[in-house]
Amino acid sequence: MEQVRFDEKVAVITGAGGGLGKAYALLLASRGAKVVVNDLGGTFDGSGSDSTPAQQVVDEIKASGGEAVASYDSVAEYESAQKIINTALDTYGKIDILINNAGILRDKSLVKMEVEDYRKIMSVHLDGTFFCTKAAFPSMKEQEYGRIISTASAAGLYGNFGQTNYGAAKMGIVGLMNSVAQEGMRYNIKANTIVPTAGTRLTFTVMPEDVISKVKPDYVAPIVAWLSSDNCEESGKMFSAGGGYYARAAVVEGHGITFGLEKEITVEMIAENMDKITSLEDAREYSSAMEQAGTVLSKMSGQ
Repeated sequence: MEQVRFDEKVAVITGAGGGLGKAYALLLASRGAKVVVNDLGGTFDGSGSDSTPAQQVVDEIKASGGEAVASYDSVAEYESAQKIINTALDTYGKIDILINNAGILRDKSLVKMEVEDYRKIMSVHLDGTFFCTKAAFPSMKEQEYGRIISTASAAGLYGNFGQTNYGAAKMGIVGLMNSVAQEGMRYNIKANTIVPTAGTRLTFTVMPEDVISKVKPDYVAPIVAWLSSDNCEESGKMFSAGGGYYARAAVVEGHGITFGLEKEITVEMIAENMDKITSLEDAREYSSAMEQAGTVLSKMSGQ
């Protein structure tokens, strides 16, 4: 197979001062991309700032013969997110690829979690993904080309103790990207979501050290690069990756049961049919909310 290249492509990668973002930046740059390395340089809980991490990645890319520029703006406010995208537009004249990767953790059980812990996680993960995507979308739309990859988590898809804030934000990103994929369809803008498992400063707090050493960010980078490429025709999809494992994840809906609307539907009728309602045998995946709504309406009419 011909090598996947990114010559003349411009990529913005948030949270690229270390971990997954750094792995993405180094791989894309090694294959010809011009990279905006964005990182606020704060601690893993979102406090403080430091320009060093982003600049070090830029220096590493340049030392290898690549092109890159640093950005130290936060994703958590729309004005600063616009500055991140403008760094690409002002430096390289366009943006082709956006990888929404910036993230922090503030893990606590629901009872102990402060409201500020919830809001801060939402502002960086969900708001940050929305802000950067909204800022990049007009330029991608005008040139009729774009690749957007955003970061979800198994904590969002499946839940995890002590991560109600993080899980909510990450599942919100899935819904956001699915809708962006719908809006970008006619402009050749592909929007997908990655569900990574990797040893980073965030997962260091929740994963054993011997496991972290085996799930390097480098193992996630290849599929993110492919999703960023001209070759990718997938959109509105979720992909799990980690430790050499790659798979597509999906939201599916069972066939369920339909009661006739000419009679009262009681709680007892629901109870008696829970086996059919909960069954996922031959479950179906929908490409849009409208397609799912159409199925519901057709079942109501007995079709």
